[in-house]
Amino acid sequence: VLLYGDTNNWFAAWGAWVFDEYGVKNVKLLDGGRKKWEAESRALNNRAPDYAATTYRVGQTNTALRARLGDALAAAEGKSGTQLIDIRSADEYQGKVFAPAGVPELSIRAGHIPGAVNVPWGKAVNEDGTFKSKADLQKLYADVGVDGSKPIITYCRIGERSSHTWFALSKILGYQVKNYDGSWTEYGNSVGVPINNPAGTIWAAK
Repeated sequence: VLLYGDTNNWFAAWGAWVFDEYGVKNVKLLDGGRKKWEAESRALNNRAPDYAATTYRVGQTNTALRARLGDALAAAEGKSGTQLIDIRSADEYQGKVFAPAGVPELSIRAGHIPGAVNVPWGKAVNEDGTFKSKADLQKLYADVGVDGSKPIITYCRIGERSSHTWFALSKILGYQVKNYDGSWTEYGNSVGVPINNPAGTIWAAK
């Protein structure tokens, strides 16, 4: 299965994560997505292909690829030995904004999960949207203390941008990674969970 999309493959990477979770084999991303394809003046058409109907049965779900609220909370409290990577923009991470410009603000609080390092997803790609080399990716994450020696959880706002980082970490670097698709929308709306606000203090809803 070959997936591609806009915005340097955010949702294509999310699709790859879902397919991986449900055991679909040999799933790949078109490196650079539709943007690079168009930039190279490659062929396009607007006709929908016609395929014969078939039956697909999902195998066993791989739960090791998906983080849930409890996993994120355990990591925040230092109980799991898991590293958290917040791949949102620096402004989202610092709590200056709730969401990227032009998209819905789905959380009632701003900030980030305690202990999470911030590596915006866009740092993993080159100017043309293709993934950086394996060596460059290793250095990018090693610079914030992530070297694959511990399990990792990635998160963003709703799980699509973090899927892109999940793909880079798991498929290119071979690290053990879970994607938290509940992400900040779930965590930032949860009562009683610790949050780091822009000033760096930890507080919790009562």
